[in-house]
Amino acid sequence: HPLRYPSTKSETTPRKRTEHHQLNATMSATAAAPSLAKAVGATFGTYCIADFLSNFLQHPTQKMDYGYFNSFLGREVGEDFWGTRTQHIVGVAGCLALTDHTSQALFQKVLKKELCFAKSPAAFVAHTFLFIFSGVTLYVAGDAAFNPNHEGKRLEEFKEGTYCSYVGSNTAWFEPYVPLAVAKVAGPAAAGTWLGSSLLPATLAYTTVKGVGWNDWGNSGLNDIELKLNGLKK
Repeated sequence: HPLRYPSTKSETTPRKRTEHHQLNATMSATAAAPSLAKAVGATFGTYCIADFLSNFLQHPTQKMDYGYFNSFLGREVGEDFWGTRTQHIVGVAGCLALTDHTSQALFQKVLKKELCFAKSPAAFVAHTFLFIFSGVTLYVAGDAAFNPNHEGKRLEEFKEGTYCSYVGSNTAWFEPYVPLAVAKVAGPAAAGTWLGSSLLPATLAYTTVKGVGWNDWGNSGLNDIELKLNGLKK
């Protein structure tokens, strides 16, 4: 009726409900962002340490090239960053941290539950291969595109690196089983620690992925500076 006063009672329309849900989703995402960033940062740090430690398993008696940091170790510095173990440590860890958490989120969205090896072993093993292969290949792509040492052969570097990434990633299937082995040997408490559940599995996975994928063992897989530091010829 034209003379009817507007109702003071609030009405919940489909549009208002949609806006309300969108607002809640935005607020939830905003609240979760800091915790996600913290988780990714922690993963990045773990992977940096794991890569560094894996060098001692792959090259127990060889001197490594850490670029700029060689000066603190009394070693010759060739390149400050590009083509050094430092580039690999930082670059691969960053890529793996991103693909690890992205893969977890995708699997959880599909499974409608938290991704857990105990509850979904097949899915977790698939996640392990996919995030390692995609992360290492992402690093390979970045290295091929931006490393000045690859000028004139960038596509070849990308193709070769992608193949090595695939070969190496196939060796990391055992990573989810490492905490189970730790639990058998040292008990569940040890398996539940950062060392037993994160650092040790990652270190062993780095070792096999690099070692098998790039034949990076002993005196093999060394760059020019490392060959020189260890008194070896090309």
